[in-house]
Amino acid sequence: MANLLMRIFRGSPKEPGTFAEFEVPVEEGMVVLDALHWIQAHAAPDLAVRWNCKAAKCGSCSAEVNGRPSLTCKTRLSDFDLDEPITVEPMRAFPLVRDLVTDVSWNYEINRSIPPFQPPADTPVEEWRWQQEDIERVQEYRKCIECFLCQDVCHVLRNHEVERPFLGPRFLVRAAGLEMHPIDTADRTGYLKDDGGIGLCNITKCCTEVCPEHIKITDNAIIPLKERVADRYYDPIQMFWRRLRGDRSSAPAAAAPAASDGGDRSS
Repeated sequence: MANLLMRIFRGSPKEPGTFAEFEVPVEEGMVVLDALHWIQAHAAPDLAVRWNCKAAKCGSCSAEVNGRPSLTCKTRLSDFDLDEPITVEPMRAFPLVRDLVTDVSWNYEINRSIPPFQPPADTPVEEWRWQQEDIERVQEYRKCIECFLCQDVCHVLRNHEVERPFLGPRFLVRAAGLEMHPIDTADRTGYLKDDGGIGLCNITKCCTEVCPEHIKITDNAIIPLKERVADRYYDPIQMFWRRLRGDRSSAPAAAAPAASDGGDRSS
């Protein structure tokens, strides 16, 4: 049985962060979360680690393993060179609570700001009908387990380069699931442009790369939403047509001062 050197972040907002090193015995089939549990049981019982199902479905055990946002319960030790140390640290896009645990409550505040599902008011529930292909399209978005790895890897949230509000990939996925629902009647394009800050996303696809549910976040959610916003507010032909009709309701608004997003998410 080989031993593995693990470097684990230890610290809290009230004390300077450090990396503690632990020698962990490796057995076949172990994942990073198993190693963290071994450390808790044998070396550092006060190590703070968030986890729940250990089946890659709850999204609780998100962390950064060798700098990559990952689910520790899905990241196998056999995927690494065990002659090299493995570094585990908390998600950098969110405030640190302690050790590997971060405060992700900001995400739930953003979720509450999204206009909810609005079915047609004049159609009884028993008469709702849609096609199988419509169901399959929006079903992908509902695979999200809210691990927030896509939020963590997003450079806009991770680097804190802007003060304007920005939903982040996870909630652009939720907005897409609502916008593309076959019987939803709400129009969220104005919200996405202004409050959602969808223009800040430059579609690097890093969020898609880290998604443990393999949701094509960029191609199937963000780009279609960007197209809707562009068609509504920036398409010169549609803008000209609206002017002919005297419709000014969808004209681009004047640039507004940058607004605070409600708190620092750095760790």
